Amino acid sequence: MSTYHQWLSAPVRIGDIDITVATKAGAQAHGAYDPAAAMLAHWVAVHEPVSVPSLNGAPRSVHLHAGLGLSAALAARQGYQVLACDRYALHVAATARTLALSGIDDPAVIVRHAAIPGSQPARPAISTSTSTSTTSGADQVIGNVTVNATVNATVNAAVDGVADGSVALVTIRIPTDRIGVQLAVAEAFRMLAVGGVCLLAGANDEGAKSAAKLLQAVFGEATVEAQHSGHRMVRAVKRHDRAGDHAIFALPWLDLGHFHAVPVQFAGNGNPALAFRQFTRPGVFSWEHLDEATVLLADVMNIRRGDRVLDLGCGAGALGVVASIRSGVPAVLADADADAVRGAQRTAREAGVPDVRVLASDVASAVEDQAFDVVVSNPPFHVGKSIDLTVPRAFIDDAWRTLAPGGRLYIVANRTLPYERLIDARFGEVRTAHDGRRFKVLGAVRS
Repeated sequence: MSTYHQWLSAPVRIGDIDITVATKAGAQAHGAYDPAAAMLAHWVAVHEPVSVPSLNGAPRSVHLHAGLGLSAALAARQGYQVLACDRYALHVAATARTLALSGIDDPAVIVRHAAIPGSQPARPAISTSTSTSTTSGADQVIGNVTVNATVNATVNAAVDGVADGSVALVTIRIPTDRIGVQLAVAEAFRMLAVGGVCLLAGANDEGAKSAAKLLQAVFGEATVEAQHSGHRMVRAVKRHDRAGDHAIFALPWLDLGHFHAVPVQFAGNGNPALAFRQFTRPGVFSWEHLDEATVLLADVMNIRRGDRVLDLGCGAGALGVVASIRSGVPAVLADADADAVRGAQRTAREAGVPDVRVLASDVASAVEDQAFDVVVSNPPFHVGKSIDLTVPRAFIDDAWRTLAPGGRLYIVANRTLPYERLIDARFGEVRTAHDGRRFKVLGAVRS
């Protein structure tokens, strides 16, 4: 097991409240300070729970794009009934761990990987005090606590079962995509009761200023509560139930079943021509078109009849579908993004390979007990706006772990990325299958 999969914990004191935050490589702001998350958490810690006369019982809070679960844990400590959700499997596991490590075992606290209605959400419980742990298959383990983080859906599905006007507080740590912010604000307005509070925070270079303007346009007000280090947090109060005619309430993406269909064709390198549609949603990698690197990798990868193939970081599923058709054996597709998982499932179904398995997975954690003949991947290499090789290294390490002896890796990358040394360090060799002006396809065989 590579160090990428090791969990760490750190004590944090916000206001007068002590909690323990779980984090690991690949997580939002891992090893760094996230002012936006801290602003949200501080507001929750220093304010009494939002009182809404129309709501009975303990106030309810919903935390969209929960990240490491900081504000969710503080809300639980303050007496809220908490729903925390995030579209990424890693962040769901992190939030569950943060709640467990902070001693929060209230059954009203639930963590969902954007759980589809009717699925069983994970419920964190008091854990042991271990400071590190590793993933095991599809389950995330903390001491004696097991949290399954593989439910496949979206953030909108997670809040789909929350009744209109039933929530006192919504926090939004804004995502970097514009439509994702719009969906979060629309859902916040719908869920909040009159008198409820929406907190929204993010970095200015992530779009926090425009997000604040959107919040003001939808709620009719937005007050800047905090700003520093190029970040800001704004607060809005829901004064009425009239959603108005703002364009975000007509977004088709609020419908969980709505996808963008992208026609795709593959016919290069002597392979039989294939044509089908890829189904995506905003926020999924290259969601509006098929990216050039995927086309190149599909043309170059050598898939033989009978090969067991893993598409690692599958996105909307095009490579996995191509591999399944060429192999004659349904591939396994894995991605950390719930919307990618759902899109890939539909891509496979409508392309005529419905037996393809698509899993929500932090790299290959959901398939570590399986063996494959081929792993194909186009791994992400950005953290924010910076290039970071931590995740590509984890993809290469996990590919080696899941390949059977003699198994083959095909990985595509921007020509300038130094993946050769990462592959050679793990496989003891590296082969260049294609060296183009913009992209390269590298390969290796596990001995």
